[in-house]
Amino acid sequence: MEEVNQTTVTEFILDGLTKNLELQLPLFLIFLGVYLVTVVGNLGMIILIMFSSQLHTPMYYLLSSLSFIDFCQSTVITPKMLVNFVTERNFISYPECMAQFYFFCVFAVAECHMLAVMAYDRYVAISNPLLYNVTMSYQVCLYMIAGVYSMGFVSSTAYTIFMMRLLFCKANIIRHYFCDFFPLLELCCSSTFINEVLVWSLGSFNILIPAVTILSSYIFIIVSILNIHSTGGRLKAFSTCSSHILAVALFYGSTAFMYLQPSSVNSLGQSKLSSVLYTIVVPMLNPMIYSLRNKDVKFALKKLIQKLSIHSTRNDFH
Repeated sequence: MEEVNQTTVTEFILDGLTKNLELQLPLFLIFLGVYLVTVVGNLGMIILIMFSSQLHTPMYYLLSSLSFIDFCQSTVITPKMLVNFVTERNFISYPECMAQFYFFCVFAVAECHMLAVMAYDRYVAISNPLLYNVTMSYQVCLYMIAGVYSMGFVSSTAYTIFMMRLLFCKANIIRHYFCDFFPLLELCCSSTFINEVLVWSLGSFNILIPAVTILSSYIFIIVSILNIHSTGGRLKAFSTCSSHILAVALFYGSTAFMYLQPSSVNSLGQSKLSSVLYTIVVPMLNPMIYSLRNKDVKFALKKLIQKLSIHSTRNDFH
């Protein structure tokens, strides 16, 4: 009896973002710059929060977790894409492809839930400031972060197990710049019904439930802001919320567009564009969006730079 869970394809070819040779070098330089900004921004945020005692609060622990997720998400996708810009044939082995797919799913799902947890944190801070330290204690914060990563690993394990059961015997060219769900399904010659049911059910849970949580949190936040008598305080709160909502809308809009519509409707160009938004652009923007208007972060950065300069000056004297 023939084994149906064994693939006949040992490696894939990634189609990449474009086949236009004249665009390869400019795109390489652009995405290299984006990746460097992403790495510096997210790792810088983690280091700043780690070494600044005034930022040791639940809000910033959640922010450092988001930065870690964004750094990992970008690192899973971008380096391989950069290599593909400067090589003739963009090969990726079957195990490497499944590993990329697995970790991409882990961090994509984790980001969905982390953004929801962060929105809830802001709701508690603005709507119930007196109960904030009780509601968002360090223990509760730790449980929330553990829950976020658990959802990522459980969902990704389910996606990947059922993906590895499929038989790949058609053309081995993945019409994408990384091993994503629907481009992989296009290459299957066995039934993908379970996989599609899984992505619709788990995908709906991982996108819609956090989205509803975020929407509800911000509705309550806006109501609380409208009750603030100070015009300056109201404007400050609105400006902070607007930047957060922009980041959330960009991420959820692109992921929902990609995964919550029938695969037959999803065109190649649109899927690549939406994927670039949530795998490359959003991880770069998040540290800026969540910190540029934050006085605590600016103050902590200034203080850390002063400490480092004083330390280096002392070393020079010795």
